[in-house]
Amino acid sequence: MHNRTRTIVFVLLLFCFVIPAAAQQAAAPAASSFTILLTNDDGYDAPGLKALIEAFRTAGDLYVSAPAVEQSGKGHSIITTREPIFVSERKQPSGVTWYAIDGPPATSVRLAIDALLPRRPDIVISGINRGDNLGIASVYLSGTVGAAREAALVGIPAIAVSMAGNKDEDYAATAAYMRKLVEQLREGNLLLPGFFLNVNAPAGEHKGVLLTRLSRKPGKEKFERRESPGHRIYYWSAYRPPEKGDAHEEGTDTWAFLHGYISVTPMVLDATDTKAFEGLRALEKKSAAASPK
Repeated sequence: MHNRTRTIVFVLLLFCFVIPAAAQQAAAPAASSFTILLTNDDGYDAPGLKALIEAFRTAGDLYVSAPAVEQSGKGHSIITTREPIFVSERKQPSGVTWYAIDGPPATSVRLAIDALLPRRPDIVISGINRGDNLGIASVYLSGTVGAAREAALVGIPAIAVSMAGNKDEDYAATAAYMRKLVEQLREGNLLLPGFFLNVNAPAGEHKGVLLTRLSRKPGKEKFERRESPGHRIYYWSAYRPPEKGDAHEEGTDTWAFLHGYISVTPMVLDATDTKAFEGLRALEKKSAAASPK
């Protein structure tokens, strides 16, 4: 084979094999790339979740694991060992992998972390929930917050985000804020194991962002007595979210939210009452001292 022919063949082989392989290698995500898991309690096709997907599409490797149907108010409930967990994988045209889980939000997160994702996520974001999750009572009842807490329990930074209203532009604005918040947390090296935030955004334009504590005032809920067409008596839970006329202490998440601010509340997993602990410890010592030797 002439030298010129050999050169042509070599170039063709280079284009056919070496260059495409290099391109594929460059396109493949690195093992150290930022991995984001999105979830919610409104269902895998909810508008708030879709807004987060759009906002975080270029922020890293994106995965979705969310309930197949709405699971609002499920708190931190999980599927036990007595029930199967059915999963539907739905590959989107954007390339984002969505898992629709027949189960509550906390189970959707734990299953994704332990069995579905190729590696542990660097952060879990739960939301954007339709409606607020304010105050001590809500953070225990909310499936949105429960999903984030489940991630924090296994050492993954997590944020629960909720919003007033149901307009596309409000979802987009809240999702854009979440993208900015995560970037700031990464820059500040705050995404540590167990890091856990509860974020609530008002509808429309907000006045700013406030760091808050949980309000101790519960939302107003009553049970309406009703009668079915078959004359069976049943009760319907009617929850009314907090309003400006309600008294709330300044510095709380509810006060900030009602006054037009985005509320950011750092959460903890350890529910130990340290004051009661010290009091009981003192009582224990006193009892031991009084006991006969």
